Amino acid sequence: MNGAVYDGMTNVFWKLRYGKVYDAMLSTPVGPTDVAIGETAWAQFRGLLYATGFVITIAALGLIHSWWGLLTLPAAMVVGFGFAGMAIGASTFLRSWQDFDTVQLVQLPMFLFSATFYPLSVYPVVIQWFVRFSPLYHAIQLIRSLTLGTVGPILLLHAAYLLLLGVLGIWIARRRMAGLLLT
Repeated sequence: MNGAVYDGMTNVFWKLRYGKVYDAMLSTPVGPTDVAIGETAWAQFRGLLYATGFVITIAALGLIHSWWGLLTLPAAMVVGFGFAGMAIGASTFLRSWQDFDTVQLVQLPMFLFSATFYPLSVYPVVIQWFVRFSPLYHAIQLIRSLTLGTVGPILLLHAAYLLLLGVLGIWIARRRMAGLLLT
């Protein structure tokens, strides 16, 4: 999550607002969709590199309890896609570097209250519903289930949720970039 969000938001924001990289790119046959997909793929790849380090660490510590754990890196690609797409879409709304504080206001509670450290049953019922809509909750359930070997069809729902968020983020980024740069 962190790698994909920060790589997606910071890089895109700088290239969009200060570097004017996309102005130059869009004067070629490359379109806003190509830019959004390319930036998402790059942020997703960087997220995969971070995830590889984590998977090597948990494997070395003996914390992968199933052969399903081999799918954690492809699952991390899905997680990276979801967060990178949304980060790139959100970065088109940022006006200045101070707006990154708002990102922290969203990201920190999501990190603390997405069943990262405590099971969902610990939270009051009302908060459980909010947690279930958190993209990080779906990411954690996907990766945790694969490493523990508690695999079921619900994992497809978690993956679909993250893929949908990534596609939505790319769509938002494409529309916003077209409006900001091509008008």
